[in-house]
Amino acid sequence: MDKTSIGAQMIRHLEFFLVFLVGATIYSTSEIIFRGFTHWTMFFAGGICFAVLYRIFTGRKIQPLWKNCLIGALVITGIEFLFGCLFNLILGWQIWDYSNYPFDVLGQVCLPFSLLWFLLSGPIFWIAKGMGKRLSM
Repeated sequence: MDKTSIGAQMIRHLEFFLVFLVGATIYSTSEIIFRGFTHWTMFFAGGICFAVLYRIFTGRKIQPLWKNCLIGALVITGIEFLFGCLFNLILGWQIWDYSNYPFDVLGQVCLPFSLLWFLLSGPIFWIAKGMGKRLSM
């Protein structure tokens, strides 16, 4: 490997780390604002969600906003479901329980929050696109 490819690889890793931190911070802070608390696992869930969406949104040609919002809602709901199954159901940490919400799946995700993720995926899309433009310079 030459120095140029090592440097490019380091920049990609730094970009991923920065994107992860932005997502983790926004997700955790949002939970604290709206619920009054968060759990450390949500820091990682938020970072992973935003990093995945950043890769999807910056690596695709522009699609209608509703498609990007649908992708965002599916990705975030999917990651939240995986985290919920691992930490709540398997490890029994009882971080959250959506059993009392309509159309829940195993108490880990529910339709109202998936719809919220759909709406929030619009701003997430524009934040990711903006970061992608700035970080690719």
